[in-house]
Amino acid sequence: MYASKRPAVLGLCALVIVGAVAVLSKPHGSATVSAETLKATGPLKWFRGNLHTHSHWSDGDDYLESIALWYRERQYDFLCFTDHNTLAERERWVEVEKTKGGIQAYEKLKAKFPDGWNEERMTDDGKLEVRLKRFEEVVEKVGEPGKFLLIQGEEISDKFGPFPIHLNVHNVRETVFPRGGRSVTEVIQQNVDAVIAQRERTGQPMLVHLNHPNFGWGVTAEDLMRVRGENFFEVYNGHPGVFNAGDAEHASTERIWDIINSIRLTDLGLPLMYGLATDDGHNYHKIPSRASEPGRGWVMVLAGELTPGSLIEALEAGRFYASSGVTLEEVTRSDKSISVTVKPDPDATYRIDFIGTRKGFDHNSEPVRDKVGKKRHATRRYSSEIGAILKSVNDSTATYEFTGEELFVRARVTSSRKHPNPSAVGEFECAWTQPTVP
Repeated sequence: MYASKRPAVLGLCALVIVGAVAVLSKPHGSATVSAETLKATGPLKWFRGNLHTHSHWSDGDDYLESIALWYRERQYDFLCFTDHNTLAERERWVEVEKTKGGIQAYEKLKAKFPDGWNEERMTDDGKLEVRLKRFEEVVEKVGEPGKFLLIQGEEISDKFGPFPIHLNVHNVRETVFPRGGRSVTEVIQQNVDAVIAQRERTGQPMLVHLNHPNFGWGVTAEDLMRVRGENFFEVYNGHPGVFNAGDAEHASTERIWDIINSIRLTDLGLPLMYGLATDDGHNYHKIPSRASEPGRGWVMVLAGELTPGSLIEALEAGRFYASSGVTLEEVTRSDKSISVTVKPDPDATYRIDFIGTRKGFDHNSEPVRDKVGKKRHATRRYSSEIGAILKSVNDSTATYEFTGEELFVRARVTSSRKHPNPSAVGEFECAWTQPTVP
């Protein structure tokens, strides 16, 4: 599905035309078309899913099948397991007491899955071991065709010097081992290239995205904006230690997003970067708490089928939005405007911000420096013309009329209700539409 190893433009942006038979398509970021409506209609449905999940196969504190059941019971439609640098595809026995979940997780597992599902053995020194179930076994046990889809993924965990660089690959067939590199950008690019090579060689649809850029302050906007073939990143990650909001020296993930798209669409001639919301779940036994827990962020994907191929096609076409609690009914765009309609909740009110960068914006930037003047590894400081709030509406429905001056526009919907178990204390529930080029 990739035209070449490092395509200048990746994929087609399919446009769903409500009330019409035709489906239009255009290259990512090219001239506008007549209309586009993202709405569940006809064969198209909204599918809710999480694309970042950890288990006992790496540093999570629960078993694959227990985690899958948690999501299935909460009406998720799909879940991707993304353990660090490994796939759950081999025989592996673990000592119960030494797992992150310990005996508590195992007792819960036995209660949820009795009748001989669990395989135990005792070591010579009397230690209880259990065999971790492979991905395909969990699919057969917990997955439901057409209702609940499990996807095999991996978190490629790499670094450059002190900076952590993690990418998730979805629907992967073979483990992608960290490639390294001589800079942050090169590390990202070489891992992306490895995913693209596997996708081309196997013919299997795959998607790669950059995780939590502010984790360890590892990835700046400048590091990511130049990578080819990588058009997704986490604008919201549910782990409490990833600093989505940034700090005094580091840009927020939303600010990083707008900087990347402003420079990609002008100086670099690259496609739009899309924003995902994910859980990055590691801890499943004391919810809610300030640990890294499930249920904090997800994507809503508009697709015709609940299959990896259909979901990846829709994601690559931008037919999705990211959410930490707000549900959208539809997003409509024409050559004149973009409109957002929120599914109303009687216990909440909403503010809809249309955010974008206008053509001819100030491209100048300056480095972030510490107290003695040394450059920090941080996203450079740019003009407020990048990612400006173009219009705000306090309502559940809003429209922004294009003036012809916009480079791109996206919408952020903020609820008056606080997130019940947020990544950072005090967050409000939000939704983020994908940026569009008028």
